[in-house]
Amino acid sequence: MSLSTMLVQMGDGMLKSISIFIWTLVLSLPLGLIVSFGRMSKNRILRGIVTFYISVMRGTPLMLQLLVVYFGPYYLFQANIGAYRYTAIIFGFVVNYAAYFAEIFRSGIQSMPKGQYEAADVLGYSRSQAFMKIILPQVMKRILPPVTNETITLVKDTSLAYALAYSEMFSIAKQIAAAQTTFTPLIVAAVFYYIFNYVVAGIMSYIEKKLSYYR
Repeated sequence: MSLSTMLVQMGDGMLKSISIFIWTLVLSLPLGLIVSFGRMSKNRILRGIVTFYISVMRGTPLMLQLLVVYFGPYYLFQANIGAYRYTAIIFGFVVNYAAYFAEIFRSGIQSMPKGQYEAADVLGYSRSQAFMKIILPQVMKRILPPVTNETITLVKDTSLAYALAYSEMFSIAKQIAAAQTTFTPLIVAAVFYYIFNYVVAGIMSYIEKKLSYYR
């Protein structure tokens, strides 16, 4: 099999990997912010539930979580899960990464001096206005490095979708490698992940420089 033919066959898998990455990032970041509010809530019950959720998401393998999300409806309700595969993958990735992002948001928010809120109150801002206009922009600058690390990890974690027999990049590379008894598809996959990560890191670095407007 020629390299061009191999790339054509792996192209669809590349697009699926990128799709998992984009949907996970777009959905898990705002969800993570919401979860962080629950983590910092004064309501002990809500805080306990959210803390337990984060503990489970961070304390168990993502692959296992994907299997539970996908097969759970079948074993619990005998539901037809045939067309549910992609949705299960996105859901599993989002709830997992939201837990990590929630802790990043929480640490960033709690690192802000209380004087920021007091100054906003003197200026006549409500609590929500102070958070959205003063606190959150500063938090985003502070948490960008750890968010970048999680984003880079997400690029590599998209390969875990193979656990649900989803034909993303890594799955197709393995199939071609096994069928053709060649290591080349895996090398191509490695190059793809490296380039993908390089682009992501470059974009995040550009955003970080844009946000460093006081330097």
